Amino acid sequence: MTKITNDTFLRAARGEETEHVPVWYMRQAGRSQAEYRKLKEKYSLFEITHQPELCAYVTKLPVDMYNVDAAILYKDIMTPLPALGVDVEIKSGIGPVIDQPIRSKADVEKLGEIDPEQDIPYVLETIKLLTEEQLTVPLIGFAGAPFTLASYMIEGGPSKNYHKTKAFMYAEPVAWFLLMDKLANMTIRYLKAQVQAGASALQIFDSWVGALSRADYQIYIKPTMEKIFTAMKEVNVPMILHGVGASHLVLEWNDLPLDVVGLDWRLPITEARKLGVTKAVQGNLDPAVLIADWPTIEAKAKEILDQGMQQPGFIFNLGHGVFPEVNPDVLKKLTNFIHEYSKK
Repeated sequence: MTKITNDTFLRAARGEETEHVPVWYMRQAGRSQAEYRKLKEKYSLFEITHQPELCAYVTKLPVDMYNVDAAILYKDIMTPLPALGVDVEIKSGIGPVIDQPIRSKADVEKLGEIDPEQDIPYVLETIKLLTEEQLTVPLIGFAGAPFTLASYMIEGGPSKNYHKTKAFMYAEPVAWFLLMDKLANMTIRYLKAQVQAGASALQIFDSWVGALSRADYQIYIKPTMEKIFTAMKEVNVPMILHGVGASHLVLEWNDLPLDVVGLDWRLPITEARKLGVTKAVQGNLDPAVLIADWPTIEAKAKEILDQGMQQPGFIFNLGHGVFPEVNPDVLKKLTNFIHEYSKK
């Protein structure tokens, strides 16, 4: 049984003092790593996630390579959807594609329920492998939030404007809330199973919820998120919520029973604090900065650290995920810089 010897990430998530600012990067597993790219020549994402040894290797790789303070499980937010009867395919260069999008209340009623032990044993197996044998840093489990999952299920794939999703939400409120409820129940079961298997923190990605106004968020989304975070309180692990282009929703998030508000690069940390964000914060370097020259990267990181370190409860991260063009050496250098610069 391995033991967590570096718990700075968990302490920062709870708002406690730490010896240095902890750092991990969204999408740190895969994409920009040569070792991962080599694997991808042979296996699809689906195949990697279904092989616990391989999936654990991909998850642990950035911890070894970059010296980050947490690992995030390598998988996709779509992973639990087939258990509900949703036929989803991850298409290269496009993303998740769903052939039979949801169009009516009858479609929502047809959705099944998840039984994690039965439906995603490989995910739980990967978590056990990592937390019992391999990692000495916390493992973050995750799930897609109901709105973001619903957007794929209704649009049939990625979207730039979410017109169909919003139209369904406005025109079919009964079907919409039924869908939110089913996805909330699935998310709770899915996340609890990840904790039982060994995950010591959880992040919910509401990647596309920024498409909604604050008023719509309060009506159509917040009760569902309230339900999820309240139910997750009983497993007693830090909970993070992250979205992109959702700065106008940070006070709604701060109001939820979660631990860490994830910020993207559009809202500086000091501004979030001034607005009234009292929870721990995570963020928020623009990933595009990572392909600039080192002095620029260092200056931008310093700026974020100076803001984040003004009070306990800060985790350094990107405002969105690492993309393929990023040089892994840059992430390693940045991690070292963050640790050194923030040393108490």
